[in-house]
Amino acid sequence: MKQQQLQTHAPLKKEISAGIVGYLTTVYIVAVNSSILSEAGVSVQNAMIATILASVVGCLMLGFWANAPMILIPGMGVNALFAYSIVQGAGLTFQEGLGVVLVSSILFIIVATTRLANWLQLAIPDSLKHAITVGLGFFLTLIGLEKGGVVVRGERSLVELGSLTSPVVLVTLITLAIGIFLFVKNVPGHFLFTMASGTLLAYLFGVLDGNTSSMTFDVEWIFTPSLGAIDELAFWMSVFPLTIVLVFENMGLLNGQLNMLNQPEKFKRSFQTTSISALTCAFFGTSPTVSSAESAAVIASDGKTGKASITTGLLFLITIAFIPFISWIPSMAISPILIIVGALMVQNIRHISLEDLSEAIPAFLIIVMIPFTYSIADGMAFGFIAYPIVKLAIGQKKEISVPIVIIACMFLAEFVFKAIG
Repeated sequence: MKQQQLQTHAPLKKEISAGIVGYLTTVYIVAVNSSILSEAGVSVQNAMIATILASVVGCLMLGFWANAPMILIPGMGVNALFAYSIVQGAGLTFQEGLGVVLVSSILFIIVATTRLANWLQLAIPDSLKHAITVGLGFFLTLIGLEKGGVVVRGERSLVELGSLTSPVVLVTLITLAIGIFLFVKNVPGHFLFTMASGTLLAYLFGVLDGNTSSMTFDVEWIFTPSLGAIDELAFWMSVFPLTIVLVFENMGLLNGQLNMLNQPEKFKRSFQTTSISALTCAFFGTSPTVSSAESAAVIASDGKTGKASITTGLLFLITIAFIPFISWIPSMAISPILIIVGALMVQNIRHISLEDLSEAIPAFLIIVMIPFTYSIADGMAFGFIAYPIVKLAIGQKKEISVPIVIIACMFLAEFVFKAIG
């Protein structure tokens, strides 16, 4: 009997331990996501609450419904798409941006619960899907360099190197070096320690803001998404790229993670859970959640069931009590994480067939135009429009799917409407 009890408790301990590892590797998202969301016009404190609640609900749903050990948190890249392209770029308000999240999530749910998932998976070329991830990686890197003062607006060029004597730049670069060291050494909680190091350095260099207020509960816990701009082209041209990113990023991440776990049968429920979790974000007031890449750390720590995800979710809930301390984290401690995450996303370029110019050129346009236009949607547009043109030019008409033509025409129509006002 005692032997049986020990066997029962041992797996539970491993699941809880894996869940703790998952929390330590992803808790950085509270500070990083709130920093990016603040660019969309919401207070940092509201953004922190939204990030935490979305992560709690996402992890609990995934744990109870899909019984999978992955972690759902607001996605890096997706948050940049929301703040810089949907709200700032399309000229929508924060609530209208949440309306875009609402509609995109509903479309995501439709895809996740029907055969559309397999159809779209086959219809959209892999080169374009990977190019979006790479482009997002470069975009996050650019944002990180800007936030840390490493690059600034140039007098003779668009950007130039910031002052290397600036305390802000020095803190950023030293923190980046620490972050890279911790990451390549695979230290548990590397991003957490990176932020702590950056905050300490900012204090020592005298550039830590000291005006952070203590936690008050005078915040919005639930938002009402606005559909006031639903009759505008800008609204739907924001829905489109967000839906594409949500569907294919989650599809790729979940497939890889469940194969690593050797439990591919859990894909359907996991995919459906991510779509519903994304929907809740429209009401919590944040960009959508995705299956975190750090879920691999949970799996590597012997997390095999939803108990690990539930543990992570409960720890995120406790994080609400630490918001006053998280609020002290300066941009110099956050920007190195954006740069490192960007580097990880750029690795997807190895999956693009660069020797095939009909695949490489459209992918290249997405990759370079996302950071150069400071718009994820516009960057995607260049690649999707170029794809059928290049394929037609070399006589590969059969490789052009109907969805690609529709997407290209929609992006082209948006450019035309912008041109004529």
